[in-house]
Amino acid sequence: MVKISLKDLKVEFEQFTALHNISFEIPEGKITTLLGPSGCGKTTTLRSIAGFNFPTGGQILFDDKDVVGVPPQKRDTGFVFQNYALWPHMSVYHNIAFGLKLRKIPKEEIKEKVTRVANLMSIGDQLEKNPSELSGGQQQRVALARALVIEPSVLLFDEPLSNLDAKLRMEMRVEIKKLVNELKLTAVYVTHDQEEALSLSDIIIVMEKGKILQIGSPVEIYTDPETLFVATFMGYSSHLIANVIEGDKFSVETKFGQIITLPLTERLEIGSTVDMILRPEYINPHPDTNHIAFEGKYYASSYLGPMTRIQIELPDKTILHYDKEGLPDKLDVGGKGKVGISPDKILVFQNGIRVR
Repeated sequence: MVKISLKDLKVEFEQFTALHNISFEIPEGKITTLLGPSGCGKTTTLRSIAGFNFPTGGQILFDDKDVVGVPPQKRDTGFVFQNYALWPHMSVYHNIAFGLKLRKIPKEEIKEKVTRVANLMSIGDQLEKNPSELSGGQQQRVALARALVIEPSVLLFDEPLSNLDAKLRMEMRVEIKKLVNELKLTAVYVTHDQEEALSLSDIIIVMEKGKILQIGSPVEIYTDPETLFVATFMGYSSHLIANVIEGDKFSVETKFGQIITLPLTERLEIGSTVDMILRPEYINPHPDTNHIAFEGKYYASSYLGPMTRIQIELPDKTILHYDKEGLPDKLDVGGKGKVGISPDKILVFQNGIRVR
């Protein structure tokens, strides 16, 4: 197992800076996910770790060795590409064996290793076929087998499941997590899919515009976001804007006139603006005296199997989302609706930074 450390890593291209002196550690034997929207720098970071990009500053340490300048084939990494990158004219067997042949491994040893990893990936009966004869899920297993067969210390994934359907994505997430745990690999995973990151990762690193915004466990990132960007990027939520009317009592007034008292400790400046994020799972369709109650009109609903996601339109046209367990009731669209939330479940931000 290998621990990876990035120290003040900078990557510049001709027109822009892709990474702005980022620093973080990737623990050994864990899945660390780089998460963020397109263009945030996550794939550039991954390709720099692999050796496909050459940084313009900083260090990439594998344990205590700086690998900047070390060619990709000498970094002991396996790379799983987004588009599989399988050779169409080669059989599954020869696709998996490709890296071993480059390393001049003896033929008998190649056969043993390919057979073992193909069986591990449940494609042992597909070795004589060409990639075009396989399903998307099987092709992804071939790509993963090709990365695993060289027995790397570090496994790198560049959005490998984005081309699969929803059911296959869920199955492959489980497979990847199981493999990393069983083989005790250090894995770095790139995705823009929040659900994928939450379900797969031991550590999540949220990125935006070439910078690190937050590092933490999936639970920490979701429940305790440090910035408004992280809060809104991580999962479904409702976003309200309010003005501070009492700085010491932490009272704010929404655009539609509702006054809310928040359980904060940091003083807020009267007249300033705050952003409030409400997670749908914390909203109660039957508010009591301990809740802040919101009233509006039923807007729409979406049945999601174990729950129904319902939207209420507030007087300022803000849409409030909440999740109701079980089958949907008949929704009177345009009729009045009322929901509540505990004040301590509201995430508050000012100038994009969490207020506590």
